[in-house]
Amino acid sequence: MATGWAGDGAVQDQIDATIKDGIQRVRSRLPQGPGLERCEECDAPIPEARRKAVPGVRLCVNCQDAHDREETASSGYNRRGSKDSQLR
Repeated sequence: MATGWAGDGAVQDQIDATIKDGIQRVRSRLPQGPGLERCEECDAPIPEARRKAVPGVRLCVNCQDAHDREETASSGYNRRGSKDSQLR
């Protein structure tokens, strides 16, 4: 049942589009090209198993973990969507 000017399934279409955009954004940030044998941050060797598992890998596990933590800490995006955060 449609409400207002929106057609049937409009909400689901928007949810699907949002998910598709998110997936494209994440995939665009994945490493591209040949992987490195040594970490570009600390010059530690990158194990062959990691190079096979993550095509285009550029960082060792420790540096990647630090990079991911830094990125998560600075994202600033409120995923909970609480009323309090929206009132600020």
